[in-house]
Amino acid sequence: MKWRTSLRMTLSVGIALCAMHGRDSHAAERLIGLQSAPSVAMALPWFAEEGRLYAKYDLDFQLVYIASSGIVTAAMSGGSGNVAIVGGEGPIRAYLSGNTDFVFIGSVKNVLTHSLMGKPEIKRPEDLRGKRIGVGRLGGNSHYFTMYGMRQKGLDPLKDAQFIQTGGAPETFLALSTGAVDAASLTTPQDTRAAFQGFNYVIDGREIRPPYVATGLVTLRSLIAKRPRAVSQFMRVMAESLKLMISDRELAFRVISKKIGLTDRKVFDAAYGAELNVLEKRLDIKAGAIQANLDEISRTDPRAKAVKAEQLIDRRFLDEMEKDGTFDKLGLK
Repeated sequence: MKWRTSLRMTLSVGIALCAMHGRDSHAAERLIGLQSAPSVAMALPWFAEEGRLYAKYDLDFQLVYIASSGIVTAAMSGGSGNVAIVGGEGPIRAYLSGNTDFVFIGSVKNVLTHSLMGKPEIKRPEDLRGKRIGVGRLGGNSHYFTMYGMRQKGLDPLKDAQFIQTGGAPETFLALSTGAVDAASLTTPQDTRAAFQGFNYVIDGREIRPPYVATGLVTLRSLIAKRPRAVSQFMRVMAESLKLMISDRELAFRVISKKIGLTDRKVFDAAYGAELNVLEKRLDIKAGAIQANLDEISRTDPRAKAVKAEQLIDRRFLDEMEKDGTFDKLGLK
């Protein structure tokens, strides 16, 4: 499957690119970007590529997909990534483990809109008891949503269900559609695709929308200190990419369908329309979303209780774009 990339390959790419550091003053800034899910909210790097924005902003950018926020942060910790578009769990847990180099510089989405989709005979949350539920990775966005959603519906996720790790979003959808699991935690457009195939919204994330860093923009404080211009240019690319994605539905369909193989226009339109309602048009990172992550993690890791959300945020690049009118010029409101 085109989106499956081994960590070994990721590390090899990262090492090779990092070794190519002999650039002159006129060379583009080189960045390795990591992406943890092929989804609508994490699609901005694809639009940057389509719109040739990296060259416009003097960046030599390499995007690598790794299906887990935890593995993304492990790769970045090992020097094989500079920036990431990623779920919040991995960077926050890395920070709690002592790697305080990680920092959120923006966000595309500060709520989870996963849904728990079930087989036709699974119609209500209580029908999930004793069932196999597919999630990408334990500790990732899909797992978090399932835990949160089940608690909201009066269930105990640790006792009432069996979690099956699938590896990533496409694999979770495949596990559900082939019967390998009874229910699955899916985000757009996979949840919409499942609904069109007859699976039920057992717990509808569009209704409960738990606060959470679903799609954060993350880098390292050490990189900001050494190469602030590169990080600033990356953020400007993300802002213009968001403009492309939300303002041109036909372009969005072409780009997203090409990247994830989604050819059903009805599925795309439903997923795209729903997702636009929750995207951060000015890439704001909400402290409350990080705090929600910390609160959940604190159930099993008491270190989370001693950390404040603002400790994980650096707003300088968002402030730059507010002050120089970047967001206004792009029409992002």
